[in-house]
Amino acid sequence: MGSDHDGETGEGLLHIDDPAAVDAAFERGESHLGTAVIGLAFTRPLAEASPRILRAMQLPDPDQRGYAFTAAGVAARLHGELTPELYAALHAEGPGGFAETAIDDTLTFVPFRKLPWWFKWRWLMTGVRDTVQGWWLRTADAVGEAWRAVRRRRS
Repeated sequence: MGSDHDGETGEGLLHIDDPAAVDAAFERGESHLGTAVIGLAFTRPLAEASPRILRAMQLPDPDQRGYAFTAAGVAARLHGELTPELYAALHAEGPGGFAETAIDDTLTFVPFRKLPWWFKWRWLMTGVRDTVQGWWLRTADAVGEAWRAVRRRRS
């Protein structure tokens, strides 16, 4: 992948900024391609990194596929949006798997108005879940405090 990047050990790949080098590494079947696309997400415009991230999402190695989804999350954080293809890939993978953190990053860093319908629905459902969970935890804390006060008064 270049003189300062080692595709076999993964050394220096988080700083890679050459899409052509990553394309050549795909053709050679090098390992650590998921790490390389994280580097592209950090260093290149979204339009250049997106096709390589999508390609890495199809890798047979589960670890490298996971890194590709991490790259999608990095892209959402840095650019405040994703390409339609990346949104579709995250939707296809769905929450609970490799895409969980990338979906969370997308919901956090992409403005609501830029989200596709599925992500808007997910944003709403997550908000409702978090609100109900907060109520539950505050109620449980209040009941616990009341119970401890009763026990202290009795002893």
